[in-house]
Amino acid sequence: AASKLQSAEKLMYICTDQLGLEQDFEQKQMPEGKLNIDGFLLCIDVSQGCNRKFDDQLKFVNNLYIQLSKSKKPIIIAATKCDECVDHYLREVQAFASNKKNLVVVETSARFNVNVETCFTALVQMMDKTRGKPKIIPYLDAYKTQRQLVVTATDKFEKLVQTVRDYHATWKTVSNKLKNHPDYEEYINLEGTKKAKNTFSKHIEQLKQEHIRKRKEEYINALPRALNTLLSNLEEIELLSWSEALKVMEKRPDFQSCFVVLEKTPWDETDHIDKVNDRRIPFDLLNTVEAEKVYQNHVQHLISEKRRVEMKEKFKKTLEKIQLISPGQPWEEVICFVVEDEAFKYITDADSKEVYARHQREIVEKAKEEFQEMLFEHSELFYDLDLNATPSTDKMSEIHAVLSGEPRYKALQKLAPDRESLLLKHIGFVYHPTKETCLSGQNCMDIKVEELLANSLLQQDHGRSNLYHDSANIDKINLFILGKDGLAQELANEIRTQSTDDEYALDGKIYELDLRPVDAKSPYLLTQLWTSAFKPHGCFCVFNSIESLTFIGDCIAKIRAEASQIRRDKYMANLSFTLILANQRDSVSKNLPILRHQGQQLANKLQCPFVDVPAGTYPRKFNEAQIKQALRGVLEAVKHNFDVVSPVPTIKDLSEADLRIVMCAMCGDPFSVDLILSPFLDSHSCSAAQAG
Repeated sequence: AASKLQSAEKLMYICTDQLGLEQDFEQKQMPEGKLNIDGFLLCIDVSQGCNRKFDDQLKFVNNLYIQLSKSKKPIIIAATKCDECVDHYLREVQAFASNKKNLVVVETSARFNVNVETCFTALVQMMDKTRGKPKIIPYLDAYKTQRQLVVTATDKFEKLVQTVRDYHATWKTVSNKLKNHPDYEEYINLEGTKKAKNTFSKHIEQLKQEHIRKRKEEYINALPRALNTLLSNLEEIELLSWSEALKVMEKRPDFQSCFVVLEKTPWDETDHIDKVNDRRIPFDLLNTVEAEKVYQNHVQHLISEKRRVEMKEKFKKTLEKIQLISPGQPWEEVICFVVEDEAFKYITDADSKEVYARHQREIVEKAKEEFQEMLFEHSELFYDLDLNATPSTDKMSEIHAVLSGEPRYKALQKLAPDRESLLLKHIGFVYHPTKETCLSGQNCMDIKVEELLANSLLQQDHGRSNLYHDSANIDKINLFILGKDGLAQELANEIRTQSTDDEYALDGKIYELDLRPVDAKSPYLLTQLWTSAFKPHGCFCVFNSIESLTFIGDCIAKIRAEASQIRRDKYMANLSFTLILANQRDSVSKNLPILRHQGQQLANKLQCPFVDVPAGTYPRKFNEAQIKQALRGVLEAVKHNFDVVSPVPTIKDLSEADLRIVMCAMCGDPFSVDLILSPFLDSHSCSAAQAG
């Protein structure tokens, strides 16, 4: 039967999204008059209402029930706001329902979505008698079940939200992406869109704060480096406060490279947090407790470092006072002398060893200088030595016997190998005083003059093309390698080791190498040297003894004689030879000074380059620097003899010089060679004929 309703201006439906914004949604009002109704849901608020008596509400509900019951339709009482329930209100509602026939009370909470759906399902079951009697769940049990569902759904939704790692993401973008995900839909159904958006917003804020925290940590970690750059002088900042130090920093030339002054502050509310490639520290960040603490630590570090340096120097002076420390003495033997020293106790073990190593270098250098002076004072010991041979064992024993009584000899007792090396070098220098054997090393006057003249020539002739790069159209180099007792093959193997598929990189260009190693004793030497299929650009002649050097010299003489007689090729007579001295691995280079001197003499005689063993120790007989030097010599010869490129003006030969100067100077003197040669080199009327 139809029931008449008075529903003036009553909305048919209100959802949570509409609350407070009803005017923004389509409003459908309930119709006036009669309509068909199958059941009624009677709501009673059981919370503590404001300015409202529960008895009046119950009286109104009772009158309403009397009217509704006349329709003979099922009625359900919904006790609302049970989450804020007043117990005796609820008991009164239950007592009211118990006095009525078939009147069921459902305890609900719309806020927590408890038993809301149960109200309607129970009403439907009462309408449809076939569905059986409705099962009503008490509020607390229903609340626990609902909360468990909410907790599970919330956990899944939060994990879903945590997959978003960019704090710039928006709810609109993410919700569109997740809308078909079951965990997203479940949470929206249980808690609503508003809560889902709030959960997302909290996650985004956490991401942003974590990003800001990391950036701040990076800036604070970079601050000590900036302070070391701008405030490194302890005397200037030791008494300054942090605010005073900031003013000093702002005036530094390097300030802009370390810090950035932003127009808007604070920095963590500007777009600067996203400029990850800008490592400069926001200047307003320095107005924090953390930054001030870094500054205080910086000052303390400078004070400690100053103290550390002072104590290291004090420890150095302590070592200088201990007369028992000898050159080459191990640190472990010295600790007992300094264990009670104040400075030693203050500095670290690493600092102690570093200071001692510096002290050792000084006393070793001084002892070697004094030992060298002593050798010059005993020049009579070296008068009767054979110029072309290593001193005999008896002679060396005699020299040691005479010198052993000298304190300067005993000073190097713990450095016996160095002392022996100095003695042999002195012998080599006495009889072969060249720049290679000079005891002053790089302070040798010959080396300094050559360097000065070479630089002068380079400046005068800077317009000339680079010698090796001019030979750019030489792609392949044919090399003949001559040696005795397998030395030629060893050199060829070493060159191949430094090559890649027979291609050798030299001065930025790749050359293909064709190597033909031949033993100097071979009876087929001349026939192998020059064939129609192999025409060498140069010949490497390698030696490691007086005997092999002599043999090599004879071979070169034969080759040149053969070339001048047969003249089977116009370039044969101009074939370049390069003498290469092999490293001495077995004899501790005792013979090196003599071999070097005689190799240079033979090279001068044959007018060919001589490649010496570089300074230092090497595990193999041949060094990469030797091979590169020799190859450059071949390219130079090719350039001049084979007319590979257009000839360029060359420096005057020594024979064409107008003025020759012989200069005598002492190696190791502190004055500059420029003082002697500058009147000539600076003159517009003079130019050097050749380096050296």
